[in-house]
Amino acid sequence: MSKLRLGPIADDKPVKLSIELPGSLHRELLVYAEVHAKANGLSAPMAPEKIAVPMIERFIATDRGFATERRRR
Repeated sequence: MSKLRLGPIADDKPVKLSIELPGSLHRELLVYAEVHAKANGLSAPMAPEKIAVPMIERFIATDRGFATERRRR
Protein backbone atom coordinates (compact mmCIF):
# COMPACT_ATOMS: atom_id res chain seq x y z
CA MET A 1 0.00 0.00 0.00
CA SER A 2 1.18 3.50 -0.84
CA LYS A 3 2.06 6.05 1.87
CA LEU A 4 0.46 9.14 0.34
CA ARG A 5 0.37 12.44 2.19
CA LEU A 6 -3.26 12.80 1.21
CA GLY A 7 -5.77 10.65 3.08
CA PRO A 8 -9.53 10.32 2.63
CA ILE A 9 -11.21 13.48 1.32
CA ALA A 10 -14.27 15.04 2.97
CA ASP A 11 -17.04 16.37 0.78
CA ASP A 12 -17.64 20.11 1.30
CA LYS A 13 -19.69 22.84 -0.36
CA PRO A 14 -17.52 24.17 -3.20
CA VAL A 15 -16.74 27.70 -4.30
CA LYS A 16 -16.20 28.07 -8.05
CA LEU A 17 -12.62 28.92 -9.06
CA SER A 18 -11.28 28.75 -12.60
CA ILE A 19 -7.56 28.27 -13.25
CA GLU A 20 -5.41 27.09 -16.13
CA LEU A 21 -2.92 24.29 -15.54
CA PRO A 22 -0.05 23.12 -17.68
CA GLY A 23 -0.91 19.87 -19.43
CA SER A 24 1.88 18.06 -17.59
CA LEU A 25 0.41 19.04 -14.20
CA HIS A 26 -3.07 17.93 -15.28
CA ARG A 27 -1.67 14.53 -16.28
CA GLU A 28 0.10 14.23 -12.92
CA LEU A 29 -3.13 15.03 -11.10
CA LEU A 30 -4.91 12.29 -13.06
CA VAL A 31 -2.23 9.76 -12.12
CA TYR A 32 -2.22 10.91 -8.49
CA ALA A 33 -6.01 10.54 -8.36
CA GLU A 34 -5.70 6.95 -9.62
CA VAL A 35 -3.05 6.09 -7.02
CA HIS A 36 -5.07 7.83 -4.29
CA ALA A 37 -8.23 5.91 -5.22
CA LYS A 38 -6.38 2.60 -5.10
CA ALA A 39 -4.67 3.44 -1.78
CA ASN A 40 -7.98 4.42 -0.18
CA GLY A 41 -10.14 1.63 -1.60
CA LEU A 42 -12.24 3.89 -3.81
CA SER A 43 -13.99 2.44 -6.84
CA ALA A 44 -13.02 5.35 -9.11
CA PRO A 45 -10.45 8.15 -9.01
CA MET A 46 -11.58 11.66 -8.17
CA ALA A 47 -11.61 14.36 -10.82
CA PRO A 48 -8.45 16.53 -10.93
CA GLU A 49 -10.34 19.58 -9.65
CA LYS A 50 -11.51 17.56 -6.63
CA ILE A 51 -8.11 16.04 -5.80
CA ALA A 52 -6.30 19.40 -6.15
CA VAL A 53 -8.29 21.04 -3.34
CA PRO A 54 -7.15 18.78 -0.47
CA MET A 55 -3.61 18.85 -1.90
CA ILE A 56 -3.59 22.65 -1.65
CA GLU A 57 -5.14 22.48 1.83
CA ARG A 58 -2.45 20.04 2.95
CA PHE A 59 0.28 22.22 1.46
CA ILE A 60 -0.99 25.31 3.27
CA ALA A 61 -1.47 23.43 6.55
CA THR A 62 2.14 22.21 6.53
CA ASP A 63 3.83 25.39 5.29
CA ARG A 64 5.69 26.69 8.34
CA GLY A 65 6.53 30.02 6.74
CA PHE A 66 2.87 30.65 6.02
CA ALA A 67 1.89 29.60 9.56
CA THR A 68 4.41 32.06 11.00
CA GLU A 69 3.16 34.93 8.85
CA ARG A 70 -0.47 34.07 9.56
CA ARG A 71 0.15 34.24 13.32
CA ARG A 72 1.74 37.68 12.86
CA ARG A 73 -1.43 39.00 11.23
